[in-house]
Amino acid sequence: MTTTLITGANKGLGFETARRLIAAGHTVYLGSRDAERGRRAAERLGARLVVLDVTDDASVAAAAKTVEAGGGLDVLINNAGIEARTPDGGVIGAAEVTADMMRQVFETNVFGVVRVTHAFLPLLRRSAAPVVVNVSSGLASLDRVSTPDTPMHAYPGVAYPASKATVNMVTVQYAKAFPEMRINAVEPGYTATDLNAHTGHQTVEEGAEIIVRMATVGPDGPTGGYFDIEGTLPW
Repeated sequence: MTTTLITGANKGLGFETARRLIAAGHTVYLGSRDAERGRRAAERLGARLVVLDVTDDASVAAAAKTVEAGGGLDVLINNAGIEARTPDGGVIGAAEVTADMMRQVFETNVFGVVRVTHAFLPLLRRSAAPVVVNVSSGLASLDRVSTPDTPMHAYPGVAYPASKATVNMVTVQYAKAFPEMRINAVEPGYTATDLNAHTGHQTVEEGAEIIVRMATVGPDGPTGGYFDIEGTLPW
């Protein structure tokens, strides 16, 4: 039996990923910052709720103890993420972004990934086939964002792509440090979720496909890579 933890899983891509992995036979811990929303989501799916705020050391430590008591962990999916947007849903561009905005986005998207990964490393290292999936973005690709006349090039935001580019680097460095694990970053595509005020053109079913695929790689699968549904992406 494979045991999987997904952060930010009470809705959107995390919820759909949990649904798919439960259907594939995984025992899934549904990580949710809000206990009541998490409880409702876990009941709908048949998942195990773990209250988990990736920005809070004590919350993450408590979640690790809960999962350890439940028997350990094989797969960690760092899915929780935020984007810097205005109250009306617009993207905050270079002229408006502040250090505080950057710090807030990095606290969840980068430091949250490191905080959770660090806390669960002891459990993952006991697994026979440990896997880590970091949910990144196509906006993390310097190659794509710097290519004129493309949707990535047109994106005006600073904080979100910078945070996800950092996630890619964190992924590579962890993969080198732990060659016995399969650790990869994935780009789900522009998926309609609360993160982007549901402006994405993909469904969560489509977006979750690459997350599920990389969560179920075997010991001979790739590691230290950056993938979307079509294959390897340029850094």
